[in-house]
Amino acid sequence: MRKVNVYFVGTAGSGKTHLLAAFSEWLDFHKIDHITVNLDPGSENMPYSPDVDVREYFTLNDVMLEYGVGPNGAQILCADLLGAEIDEIKEEIDYYDVPYVLIDTPGQMELFTLRRSSEIIIKVLGDSVSVFLFDPVISKTPDGFISTTFLMASSIFRLKIPHIPVLSKCDLLGKKEIERIESWSDPDKLYVELGSGVERELFQVVRDAGFLQKPIPVSAKEGYGMEDIYDKIQEIFYGGEDMERILY
Repeated sequence: MRKVNVYFVGTAGSGKTHLLAAFSEWLDFHKIDHITVNLDPGSENMPYSPDVDVREYFTLNDVMLEYGVGPNGAQILCADLLGAEIDEIKEEIDYYDVPYVLIDTPGQMELFTLRRSSEIIIKVLGDSVSVFLFDPVISKTPDGFISTTFLMASSIFRLKIPHIPVLSKCDLLGKKEIERIESWSDPDKLYVELGSGVERELFQVVRDAGFLQKPIPVSAKEGYGMEDIYDKIQEIFYGGEDMERILY
């Protein structure tokens, strides 16, 4: 059976783990087979029980004690250790005959998107897509929206897999705020709300590269937007779409 690996990626505090848990519950409700995988060795008090868990191989505390480093150094070492353990993790994943593998990435986005180990992980595991979270607090201003779009562009550049932008925790925003953020996928509407100078120069970069996309509003708390994420994954892998167009 073909497995599609769905990586949940975003800045710290954007809600990756809770969104993964909510999407898993939605898949369960619709009787769609899947498993959950935790790749964050520093996770605590998780809202789901992972079927495959990197903490069975090593934890953040283990690495701190073994190598005599602090939390930041341990996180970097853990990110690289993931690549070393990926063959064993893949064996665990392959034990499950399911079409979808939901993967929780480390809380600090750069530990996954900027390390060489992530490229190894994606290559070993195969067909992959990223659900990229736009933090609602950051993204409700034009410059914050552009900044997050740049982060997504960086992730696309490094991981080289299709990305699905989602506006996380949309229950924290009003209806008009969500509509305003969605409208910024139209370059003309975003342009008029930006300041002058460097803001508009950076806008032109993301516009010309085709990175401006309408994020899907989602709420892990209310279970909102899960079907839209699923439909987009289906479109990418089973709808005959042009992968390069979706990627960018």
